[in-house]
Amino acid sequence: MEEYRDNIGDHHTTPYTAPKEEKENLARKILLDVYHALNEKGYNPLNQLVGYLLSGEPAYITSHRNARSIIKKVERDELLEELLSNYLKNLTSEEFDEE
Repeated sequence: MEEYRDNIGDHHTTPYTAPKEEKENLARKILLDVYHALNEKGYNPLNQLVGYLLSGEPAYITSHRNARSIIKKVERDELLEELLSNYLKNLTSEEFDEE
């Protein structure tokens, strides 16, 4: 995800690419915030997030708590990467527990 930050003292912008850890933390926070907003409005967060991630259609995400705007701050592939990464970490740790 590329953000633009203003340079101090002039009116130009400089491209800013966030470090990987910062991107992961942002994706995680956004997913949690959107999950809570969907849940508060009575939606099934899993179904709504899957619909959004597969289609890119923002209508799957409620505007409650500004969730629809928030989720657009991160690319869908970054959200999927965060979800899959955490899933595999949990799966791997469970396999070690079984041995």
